[in-house]
Amino acid sequence: MDVLRPPLINIHGRLYRKNITKEEHYEEEGEEGDISYTGPPESDEFDTEEFCDTHLIEQTERGFQCAIDVPSVLYKYIIGKKGETRKRLELDTKTSITIPKQGVEGQIVITGSHKPAVSSAITRIEILVDNFRKKQPFTHFLSFPLNDPKIQDGLLRFKDDVLEQCSQDHGVDGSIFQNPAKLHLTVGTLTLLGDTEVRKACEHLQECENFIRDITGGKPVPLEVRGIEYMNDDPAMVDVLYTKVNIKEGSDNLQVIADHLVEYFVSVGLMVRQWDRVKLHATVMNTLFRKDSTGEEVSGLGRQTAYEREAFDARNILKIFAAYHFGDLELNTVSLSQRYSTDCMGYYASAGSVKFS
Repeated sequence: MDVLRPPLINIHGRLYRKNITKEEHYEEEGEEGDISYTGPPESDEFDTEEFCDTHLIEQTERGFQCAIDVPSVLYKYIIGKKGETRKRLELDTKTSITIPKQGVEGQIVITGSHKPAVSSAITRIEILVDNFRKKQPFTHFLSFPLNDPKIQDGLLRFKDDVLEQCSQDHGVDGSIFQNPAKLHLTVGTLTLLGDTEVRKACEHLQECENFIRDITGGKPVPLEVRGIEYMNDDPAMVDVLYTKVNIKEGSDNLQVIADHLVEYFVSVGLMVRQWDRVKLHATVMNTLFRKDSTGEEVSGLGRQTAYEREAFDARNILKIFAAYHFGDLELNTVSLSQRYSTDCMGYYASAGSVKFS
């Protein structure tokens, strides 16, 4: 690693350097196996650059104290096996760390004789939490719903036509088609651990309403859903086919909105950037659906499952249906959708949404 360009960690919109240090490894009880805590260099002094101004550190009769919010599902990573990680944190920062019982939502309270010591403990806990947060599967995603009745009918017609003309092709069967009620464009994924984080994400989405309406002019965006494309180099061995959307008046407003949303949610630390620009596409066929008939795959952005996929031969589908017209709609919503959920209309349950008009 280039010591002049260390990796950066984004926590609450602030960037921290991840310095090269000796790692201490602790085996944690539970599903995750080994975990590691990176201790600081041996020193009795606290680096002033580590001083944290994102949390209120109060002076009390016992010294200095700060309470921070951490999802209960991540407590075990701060505690470690037999409390070893917490003990090491307390020893390194010369603080006392009080953690609620597992499963109880609350605040972790850090107490120390010196304000920089408390600040140091806060920073190291947040870096530890951030590292293990990245191991959690995503729970929500920002989506543009495409479940307009006309588009659903178009997808059902597409399925019938493909099975009628291409069912003899290797791997092509009814199990790999998207659930029409859940057709969507994914903007980006979020890992929200607990109701507090879901509420915070909803609040941030509402804060995006003004710039979205500035871009749309306060009107729905007219879209055409057309065409079939694939994601790999060999059309004879395909896992995913998707359709694309075009704005009828020829603008790139939807792309601008999607990129702005990702930029904003990355800046507040709720999303990890995956591409320079959002790839706006809607999955219509995916081999993941063979094992998950509910259609919970989210446009190719989720973690791959452990089983071996059976690819399908898409050459005839691409030849016959390359310009297939699924239909037109007026898009009027961006939704904070909950993974593995279904609402009364068959789409993903929404934790919050913003209208374009």
